[in-house]
Amino acid sequence: MLVCILAVVAAVGLVIAAATLFRRFGRGSDDGDPGGATAGHAGSMLSALFLLVFAIAIVVPWTTADSARENTYAESHALVEAYWAASALPAPEGRDVQADLRGYTGLVLGREWGHMKKGRLTDEGEERLNALRTKVAGLPAATDDQKDDRDAVVEQVQAVSAARGQRAMDAKSRPPAGLLYMTVLAGLVVGIFPFLAGARPRGMTIVPLGVMAAMLAVGIFLTFNISHVFSGALRVRSDAYVAAQRQFQQIPESR
Repeated sequence: MLVCILAVVAAVGLVIAAATLFRRFGRGSDDGDPGGATAGHAGSMLSALFLLVFAIAIVVPWTTADSARENTYAESHALVEAYWAASALPAPEGRDVQADLRGYTGLVLGREWGHMKKGRLTDEGEERLNALRTKVAGLPAATDDQKDDRDAVVEQVQAVSAARGQRAMDAKSRPPAGLLYMTVLAGLVVGIFPFLAGARPRGMTIVPLGVMAAMLAVGIFLTFNISHVFSGALRVRSDAYVAAQRQFQQIPESR
């Protein structure tokens, strides 16, 4: 933060020093026109700065949301594959594993999904996965085929656990706070710049200025609204896990 403040002070100081030196040596001409070179240059640069910050504030959450959405499908796919693999285990152990997978998926769709909006996952989900992995790894295997079936379930549960870890990171992911505040600051400066430059809009000239201000406000609201991948306009929905539950019903139970 201190470095940022020093950079701002240095930049403003450079402008003041340049203005003083050019005036002292008689270079250039006075420019008090709101539509002159100074105001035009500053206005265009401020607009470019706002567009740059706004674009970053939109692209970063959009990319993160796409990645998080793909990860939910990766996790649900691993759940379905684990359910299929568990159907090859002997009963009643295989049915217990399938029941645990259904319970975990229900937990994700229920209480855990609400927690993700707050940036965290439930401890219960992690505990259930760890207990399931321990249970499956400890199942007896009398033949090589049974060992292969057991290892297949363990492999898919590990894939679920890895995807869950990524989902936990996605739930915590947000754009830097400074980026959002910079978007607000740049939008405000762009909105009031004509007045700072000395212009006094009258009559119908206020209309386009008002429209611009309204659009800036909508854009700034949008950057805050999409800043979290599991809430807001771009939020990742739980469709992948709902689809997994439907697929569970089509997979035979362990016998």
